[in-house]
Amino acid sequence: MPTASPSEPIGRYEKQPTVPLPADARVLTGDRAWNAAAETAVARAAGRAPLLVVDAYPGTDLPRLADALTDALPDWTIVDVEDAAALPTEVLDARFADNLTDDRVFGVLSHANVDAFYDPERLAKLAVEVDGDDRPVILLGWGADLVARRTGAPYALVLADMARWEIQLRQRDGAPNWRAANPAEDRLRKYKRGFFVEWRAADRHKRTMFDRVDFVLDANAIGAAAPAGRTAGMVAGDAFRTAIANAARAPFRVVPFFDPGVWGGQWMKEKLDLDPAQPNYAWCFDCVPEENSLLLEDADGAIVEIPSLDLVLTQPKALLGERTYARFGAEFPIRFDFLDTMEGGNLSLQVHPLTDYIQQTFGMAYTQDESYYMLDAGDGAKVFLGFKDGIDQDAMMADLRAAEDGERPFDAEKYVNAFPAKKHDHFLIPAGTVHSSGANSMVLEISATPFIFTFKLWDWGRVGLDGVPRPVHLDHGERNLAWERDTAWTEANLVDQARVVSQEGDTLEERTGLHELEFIEVRRHWFADEVRHDTEGTVNVLNLVEGDEAEVASPTGAFAPYTVHYAETFIVPAAVGPYLIRRSARSRAERFGTVKASVRGTRTGEA
Repeated sequence: MPTASPSEPIGRYEKQPTVPLPADARVLTGDRAWNAAAETAVARAAGRAPLLVVDAYPGTDLPRLADALTDALPDWTIVDVEDAAALPTEVLDARFADNLTDDRVFGVLSHANVDAFYDPERLAKLAVEVDGDDRPVILLGWGADLVARRTGAPYALVLADMARWEIQLRQRDGAPNWRAANPAEDRLRKYKRGFFVEWRAADRHKRTMFDRVDFVLDANAIGAAAPAGRTAGMVAGDAFRTAIANAARAPFRVVPFFDPGVWGGQWMKEKLDLDPAQPNYAWCFDCVPEENSLLLEDADGAIVEIPSLDLVLTQPKALLGERTYARFGAEFPIRFDFLDTMEGGNLSLQVHPLTDYIQQTFGMAYTQDESYYMLDAGDGAKVFLGFKDGIDQDAMMADLRAAEDGERPFDAEKYVNAFPAKKHDHFLIPAGTVHSSGANSMVLEISATPFIFTFKLWDWGRVGLDGVPRPVHLDHGERNLAWERDTAWTEANLVDQARVVSQEGDTLEERTGLHELEFIEVRRHWFADEVRHDTEGTVNVLNLVEGDEAEVASPTGAFAPYTVHYAETFIVPAAVGPYLIRRSARSRAERFGTVKASVRGTRTGEA
């Protein structure tokens, strides 16, 4: 095993990575931004009354946005599309009852479009009224573009966009779902409504606007709940599209999001220089583009925050590669995140659904196959994985139900293997495998991306940070447990699977997984100075698991060298092709290690 790197430079982990805007683009704020949007609407009107459309992602603070528009454009009439034409909440609840279900966590994916949330007659009536108005008009709200397209009039289009994590933070602080009277509802149920219904329709809707938007507005920075010190910036649509297109052709990082949890640890707080006042950090979503952000930065250092999903939706072929895009569509299939239990507790004992089950029950196309890569491990670290030989299945389920009812704790090690874990071990976890990470571990979870589909079997008798018992899904879990994955099978298939692929000089390439039942391939590279890679037409996701600082470079100068630090996850789009990773000028590490994930069978020329 290569020697460890010095620990001193670890604190350079970048928590606010940015993507450059074109050199001539500038982020506009305040009245200047809205005046630019109004001028575009006036120029486009060609003698008619100008129309400005501000289509806002659900979760945007519309009252604050309306106030800003009134202050900047006092002579314009604001029409709230949502107030004028949205269906009542009770009608929407009935319409989406089958998607929302009675379960606290799980629903069924909706395939509705934004017009399903509106009264078609009121939409048509509103379009006629706006078309006949001889005053400057601002159409405001989610779905405002629906009305504008029905008018037949020319208009300027602003997309007020938000990242899902910002929406979730606001919901935890009491914000409701879109036009729902649920400010005090359980945050898991709020998330469920967003995940299975609202965000699906909202993402379909904004895909119809990306090629037409004149401006993109950072709605994350609007409202009382906006991050301190942030001002809502706006960037021209052409600059937005150029920045996104450029990002899909060079290495980049999404903005990591850190979250506490009942089992959370202290490793990230110390090593990644996080807020020491927080009791712990359990998760870091270091590469989940459907939920993370991108920060678009101009030459003056001003930023606009957008969902990183916008890159996936607008540049899927350049980002993912032709074969990965053909298999998954405009969806990023690889997820990297951190699970920190250092000085914390065990994760829940859990299982992920089998593919057929997730398709038939929840409407997801694929499931959360995953793995635990041990970024670090303390004394007594272990991973629970697979069943012990010869266990009594009925007895185990009876004991789990007794534990769920509070009769007695569940003795996990009576039924489930507990393997010792050390730094750089890689444990493979295809769906259907019972598993958990124990305390004193720092896990880099490399997995597929269906988000929330974890069936907890036992949570060690804990309640969540909100004081409410964490949900356990024994019925779902029992239907997905692969009982045949006993000790012998687990040891032969899921533990210690690293195999040398090639070795040349000081460079060693290993295949560490994943299992043949999983679609992700993971390669680990050890090197002292540099190692050459090639995307071969498919997206690569990497993490610097050893070493202080390195840079990703193009052998042809196709992109500027990109600096990465220890523990940072970075994405190399399929369009990049050949690239190399090398020690930076400032690095003092003796050796480096990266893990690289890609979708198996999607490389150019791969059978």
